[in-house]
Amino acid sequence: MKIVKVLASRGLTGFYFDDQKAIKAGAGHDGFAYLGDPMTPGFKAIRQAGESISVQIVLEDGQVAYGDCAAVQYSGAGGRDPLFLAADFIPVIEGEIAPKLVGRQVGSFREMAGEFDRLIRPNGERLHTAIRYGLTQAILDAVARNQQVTMAEVIAREYGLKLTPEAVPIFCQTGDERYDNADKIIIKRARVLPHGLINNVETKLGRHGELLKEYVAWLRNRVHQLGGEDYKPVLHIDVYGTMGMAFNNDFDRIAGYLGELEKAASPLHLRIEGPVDMGGREEQIRALQTLTAAVHARGINVEIVADEWCNTYEDFVAFTEARAGDMLQIKTPDLGGINNSIEAVLYCKKHGMGAYLGGTCNETDRSAQVCVHIALATQPDQMLAKPGMGVDEGLEIVFNEMQRTLALLRARE
Repeated sequence: MKIVKVLASRGLTGFYFDDQKAIKAGAGHDGFAYLGDPMTPGFKAIRQAGESISVQIVLEDGQVAYGDCAAVQYSGAGGRDPLFLAADFIPVIEGEIAPKLVGRQVGSFREMAGEFDRLIRPNGERLHTAIRYGLTQAILDAVARNQQVTMAEVIAREYGLKLTPEAVPIFCQTGDERYDNADKIIIKRARVLPHGLINNVETKLGRHGELLKEYVAWLRNRVHQLGGEDYKPVLHIDVYGTMGMAFNNDFDRIAGYLGELEKAASPLHLRIEGPVDMGGREEQIRALQTLTAAVHARGINVEIVADEWCNTYEDFVAFTEARAGDMLQIKTPDLGGINNSIEAVLYCKKHGMGAYLGGTCNETDRSAQVCVHIALATQPDQMLAKPGMGVDEGLEIVFNEMQRTLALLRARE
């Protein structure tokens, strides 16, 4: 089946672009906005509206496949591509990508995704990761529509996977409403919570880690109070490098503190994402390698999750080989083409590294739905409920797409 048209339109994401550098430097809140001037290039404010671009591929039989280009909340930080604004990149899709697609036959997802993910622009640069992300979603959808199967089935067929119709644990995040939104997550019994957005030492972690320890203990008690004896979710908290800031990157002290958090969380299992941010990939690998080894040597049952500076498939290989963490967040928009996210999950599983199919609150309903199919085909340890920080919307989108697809797959068995 041929592609007859490619359309690009501006969209909104489920959250906002935030200048992580300015927030870490102590920017205060002004209602929902932040006070002060941005510090990351491209930002006009510390918090500004998240933008996306929908890419629609029109097929010759009238079917329309689509995907959404989107970038993470903290764009421009941690080695990522710069801020993604629709007005800057719609011309790229219309002028450089559409002519390469129109008139082509829809063939193999893996081949087409790889081609466009590696595409070099006339200026010698690769496409922005957000474009590669949304474009390959649309290509996967086009292949699935052409074959009249689900996107999960396309992935399983092309990557030689056994498609087992089993739900993947969903990880819900609270945003800054870390108490009320935790209640929502517990009531809806998500299997992993709460993320927590611990991105400031003074107001969220505590200069000695006391605020986070209090919060972990509160979570443990709240899970028991609202969820009952048979509800045992994993606690997964992202601290954005603030432990390193609070403890001056003293890995022995951080390991000891993680042991305290383990006790506060017990009997629930605890994961800590991004305990330190060393400002570069090699430095981050060495730091997480050292910290992970220290935690294991002490017999502390807390998993270290790598995020910052682990953005590409090559990064995942490097972090895994160094055992720099127990789990890697595969932050889907950062990897560009979704083919890279698929490969990253499969690589982690093959080499005994935990695989977290993540992403960002700053995605769209469509990118979240496509990621559900990636998860069902590759079976990571968990996937993120997205977009947004309101809990209900992101969980509903991911959970419902997962259950609809599982129903179809089970019916075909």
